Amino acid sequence: MRVVQGLAALAAGLMLSGAAQAGPSPEEVFDTNTRLALELVRHTPTASPPVASRAFAYLYVTAYETVAAGSDDLLSLAGQLNDLTPGPVREANLPYDDAVALEAALATVLRELFSNTGPTGQRALDHLSRHLAEGVAEGLAPDLVDRSRAQGEATARHILAWADGDGGSTIENMGFPMTYDPGKAPGTWVPTSRIVQQQAPLLPGWGTNRTFAMPDGAACPLPPPPAYSEDPASAFMAEAREVLDARRDMAPEQQAIARFWSDDPMLSSTPPGHWISIAQQVLDEQEADLETRVELMARLGVAMADAFIGCWHEKFRYNLIRPVTYIRAHLDPAFEPLLITPPFPEYPSGHSTQSAAAATVLEAAFGADHAFVDATHEDDGLPARQFPSFWAAAEEAALSRLYGGIHFRSAIEMGLEQGRCVGAHAIALRTRR
Repeated sequence: MRVVQGLAALAAGLMLSGAAQAGPSPEEVFDTNTRLALELVRHTPTASPPVASRAFAYLYVTAYETVAAGSDDLLSLAGQLNDLTPGPVREANLPYDDAVALEAALATVLRELFSNTGPTGQRALDHLSRHLAEGVAEGLAPDLVDRSRAQGEATARHILAWADGDGGSTIENMGFPMTYDPGKAPGTWVPTSRIVQQQAPLLPGWGTNRTFAMPDGAACPLPPPPAYSEDPASAFMAEAREVLDARRDMAPEQQAIARFWSDDPMLSSTPPGHWISIAQQVLDEQEADLETRVELMARLGVAMADAFIGCWHEKFRYNLIRPVTYIRAHLDPAFEPLLITPPFPEYPSGHSTQSAAAATVLEAAFGADHAFVDATHEDDGLPARQFPSFWAAAEEAALSRLYGGIHFRSAIEMGLEQGRCVGAHAIALRTRR
């Protein structure tokens, strides 16, 4: 139902915008496709957080390259992002319409990235892309429409061909390998779910995927977590006790924080979608122009996609046990985390890594002390939260996983450090002449 309601709101907005002008502006085309992508992530079973981050990255690189092709200010990311070659160029001395080109490019990419979404998602894609295509073409000469549309589609196909070789284009069995040996050494990850499919961890090879801006998945390595120990005086036991105590003594505000940042697949647009929503809210508040929007979102998408690759690289390098397993075995057999433990190893925290990477990009764009209100989950019944800075939001998102009972503190703190490293590669991209 959520995707249907979201689609209705998007369509209504387009109809209102069409009353004042010939058709949707390029900014409206971009923002509408962003909102559609957020809804599709909620509605696509394979769109786990790493997969969703990949989709956002390719969506926004496509948007950026489409707009950059006709810009006097934006530089192509070809030659900067790994293995991305120059894309189609616009013919000199011929006019192009950015709204038409952008609509065609984003519709083409979304259909491919969400080709396995459900029937409702497919109808949403078809309805909205048709509505947008008709709107942006209204009042324009047919040759201008055809030329602009062809340019957008060609750019999208170029990006999709590049995406096809990254190692993440095919998701089989929802991302869970058919066979997997996690090892049996003390302290190694063991399944935390009774679901048969989840007796193997999610996407164990994701850390070997081709990255976007950072050299590879090992580019932001982390030191080992505290040594596994069952000694009551050990650092490892102390971290476990902290998680247990947080659950037993949880205040309402801590529970609210855990719920606000939970961002579960199929129930939300996932953690990367949450940060996309934050960025869009800030851009809307500032009434940013098209070039600013595609520039920021391309950096943000790249940073979060790289964050999941780097995080997964370290998760499966250390293959650490989850709090729920350790606490039940050594402290409290009745321990129940507030949140469901995800089906993959503990260290580092994915929320921490990707939130820090996102905050690094947003700080670079808007400043370290930019206060904002995050209303991402108001439609889900969760009140908006206020933050004095992007980094404060990232720290809260990271700490929410301790409140949720699913991460030790070292995974949280080191994930934040890893995210800073990942984000630095994204903000180093040259986007302006």
